[in-house]
Amino acid sequence: MALLGNLISRSLRIRRQFRIKVASPQVYQMRTLRYLLERGQYTAFGKHYGFDTMLSESLDWEKVFREKVPFHNYNSMFAQWWHKCLEGQENVTWPGRVKYFALSSGTSESASKHIPVTQDMIRSTKKVGFKQFYSMTNFNIPSGTFEKGVLMLGGSTSLMKQGDYYEGDMSGISAKNMPRFLSNFFYKPGQKISRNPQWEERIKLIIENAPKWDVGILCGVPAWAQIVLEEIVKTYKLNTIHDMWPNLRIYIHGGVAFEPYRENFKKLFGQPVNFIETYMASEGSFGFQARPGVPGIKLVLNAGILFEFVPFDEAHFDDKGELIGHPRTYFIHEVQPDISYAVLLSTCAGAWRYLIGDVVRFTDVKEHEIVIVGRTKQFLSLCGEHTSVDNLNKAIDEVNRQLKVQIKEFTVAGFPYQNLFAHKWFIGCDDPVDAAAVRTIVDETLCKINDDYAVERTSALKEVFVEVLPTAVFIDYLRHTGKFGAMNKFPRVMKGKQLEEWEQFLDEK
Repeated sequence: MALLGNLISRSLRIRRQFRIKVASPQVYQMRTLRYLLERGQYTAFGKHYGFDTMLSESLDWEKVFREKVPFHNYNSMFAQWWHKCLEGQENVTWPGRVKYFALSSGTSESASKHIPVTQDMIRSTKKVGFKQFYSMTNFNIPSGTFEKGVLMLGGSTSLMKQGDYYEGDMSGISAKNMPRFLSNFFYKPGQKISRNPQWEERIKLIIENAPKWDVGILCGVPAWAQIVLEEIVKTYKLNTIHDMWPNLRIYIHGGVAFEPYRENFKKLFGQPVNFIETYMASEGSFGFQARPGVPGIKLVLNAGILFEFVPFDEAHFDDKGELIGHPRTYFIHEVQPDISYAVLLSTCAGAWRYLIGDVVRFTDVKEHEIVIVGRTKQFLSLCGEHTSVDNLNKAIDEVNRQLKVQIKEFTVAGFPYQNLFAHKWFIGCDDPVDAAAVRTIVDETLCKINDDYAVERTSALKEVFVEVLPTAVFIDYLRHTGKFGAMNKFPRVMKGKQLEEWEQFLDEK
């Protein structure tokens, strides 16, 4: 293991000295589009939409692609195409037969989605992972960190066999297909524990085995990583996690905004730790934070994934977060900073112009760096207040900072109130906290950072309510809905049927 660690450290030092010339974002993405069309032209999807004709176009075949191929969400993609992959058909939306399907329920859907994972997508995910690994030369990280263990708090690697294919968490599929030398020497908690399908049992085994490991890198969704670290500290009566893992220097996170958790994690650490954000989903691995001190996630543009962007505004999306008509999309070289965009993907797993549901904003167009500011279906705009998940996260971060508390989970709902409208915040906090104080800070923060919210608070948005609940209530709800696990996130905005189920759950507690 030491030898492998030395080789890794040496490769990082060499990379610091030699910088490889790169193409422009436009060139990378247009090459990717051509690759996708060439690989997809003999599939049922490619034949249906005439990919071969697009490739033969001598002028502006990028424009033809945008004109001829319609937008898809999961429901339309599955109903028209992906169900055939589940049935074992070959060459449906990508060459060959799909061997793996990632199960994903997201935060707004009740039924599990089956997302195809092809061998090309597995290679793409590995490529992005190695790119991120090499990007760590930009950070002030001791070289010895890379000789230590990597604790990945992901989904189970125990995949379920269904006929001719396997299904499970994307993180589990990736872990199962990682290079053997990484799995044997660096990967924690190891394949034996990771194969356990029960998340609660995996947590217990991780806590039990934690003293045996020398962890240098931690990976996982913030809410669950925090739970695991807190339990280790509590079980072994530590001051901080560094009492057990003195070489822990990197925490790689993603899935939700990290700001509401940042102060909580700092209390768990006794030494400086680099917080590095990644952008991953069941549909693939898209990018990572590549520069220290810069919050933007750098999109990887040459890994078999084409990005398109649609302005996320009332002209392009209805109040349910659905696309209106067939709006123009923007490629990576056409986007502008400080505009909220919904993301469309075309991938080497056979997703085509697929609305993934994320809303992003470019912090640096030249560096193709983004921040995730919300979800197309998770925003509040009952009366024009246009409150994004990014706004909500900043409000909670301000509550944590001012009141010196740890809000570990939260969700917000909107509803009619006295002929006007109101918001209600459900706050998960185990510290003594005054709901009225939380309400004041939340309201004042949103008025400060969101002009539309400030205007509506003087007119249609009549009231803001806050209910403080034990954090366990949120965890129990995830368990109640079958979404208890390392890759599941609590929805930041509740609407419709989901809100009804949440309120019924609280009434029955």
